[in-house]
Amino acid sequence: MRDVPISSRNLLLDLFRQGLAAVNGRSAVHAWLSAHPPSGQFHLVALGKAADAMTAGALDAAGSLLCVGLVVTRYGFLETPVYRDPRIITLEAGHPLPDGQSLAAGNALLLFLKEAPADAEFLFLVSGGASSTVEVPVEGVSLEQLQQLNTWLLGSGLPIGDINWVRAALSRIKGGRLAARLGGRRATLLLISDVPGDVMSDVGSGLLLPGQGRSLPELPRRFAGLPFQKGAVAGSPSVTAHIIASNGLAQAAVAAAARHLGIPVHLHGNLPTTDAAACGKALADLLMDGPTGVHIWGGETTVKLPENPGQGGRNQQLALSAAMALAGRDDILLLAAGTDGADGVTDDAGALVDGGSVARGEDGGFDAEDCLRRVDAGDFLEASGDLIHTGPTGTNVMDLMIAYKSPDQT
Repeated sequence: MRDVPISSRNLLLDLFRQGLAAVNGRSAVHAWLSAHPPSGQFHLVALGKAADAMTAGALDAAGSLLCVGLVVTRYGFLETPVYRDPRIITLEAGHPLPDGQSLAAGNALLLFLKEAPADAEFLFLVSGGASSTVEVPVEGVSLEQLQQLNTWLLGSGLPIGDINWVRAALSRIKGGRLAARLGGRRATLLLISDVPGDVMSDVGSGLLLPGQGRSLPELPRRFAGLPFQKGAVAGSPSVTAHIIASNGLAQAAVAAAARHLGIPVHLHGNLPTTDAAACGKALADLLMDGPTGVHIWGGETTVKLPENPGQGGRNQQLALSAAMALAGRDDILLLAAGTDGADGVTDDAGALVDGGSVARGEDGGFDAEDCLRRVDAGDFLEASGDLIHTGPTGTNVMDLMIAYKSPDQT
């Protein structure tokens, strides 16, 4: 088997970067506010993993009109000089599990809204990650109980809509409940969507937008005594919401960049299945039977965690599964990565695998099947040299899977 050319790997990494650039929070907010400038001074609230970049975009476009602001993001995701602006309070909190700082951020948010004038107008900038970084639980729910529930939810394999509905049922601010704190004051909500179907009320567990009423999924018996709230709250006419970046936009940007290079493009859209390992195998099969060129998918898979999982998130699990199916091929590469720059609890965005990945990882002393079964893809892919590290990206629009099948297999 020939080694896969470095140029092919660089091609996929560059396409991924161009997809990220198209949905960057700073440029997306700047573009929206440039086209829809505020009518006057505003109070800013930015929440989630892209909060810092989104705030920078607001300052770029309308900084002179900002009164005060509150920015809450994940630890390590403050990248721009937003925190130096004396008008802005910046906080960092836990992700993917809420921590004590998440509760402190929730209380800071309520105080920020309470102290704003009766005629204040708000600009809310919300991206994925807000669900864990900002929280005000209902009375009778402790931080330890929240963490235990969220740990189970994250490893349950449930769709994100169901996960966020459970979270909202124990929150005084999620599921649209924060809108009541506006007291009728007007708010513009700009969203970077990290949820399937771009359901606005699912982004950040719907702080200002009530979700559609649905039944709670079946939960383990140990959570039966928690005081879950039932039903949905009414929407607020004072809130107008807009999605300014999405996975679809990122996919389109990748496709345009590949076409500009003269490479055939196959834009598949949604992933064929949600289980990460099954999806990796399915993508590999599609690539082996499919045409040459760049293939693009987007969305979000799930992983059902064993009792003692190893290292690595859903993209690494998907990539390792694909690498096992592609072993020995020198004409196919697959990149699977989170657009936020993180995958699960790791600091790696995902992985870029090829037909030699399994051999390289096994040379490093790991067994691919064992690592896949134990959800320990991260350790295997570190040994194979296939992990992707971007750091915080300033956006969060679920995951991108980009593959290249060359026309010259020998």
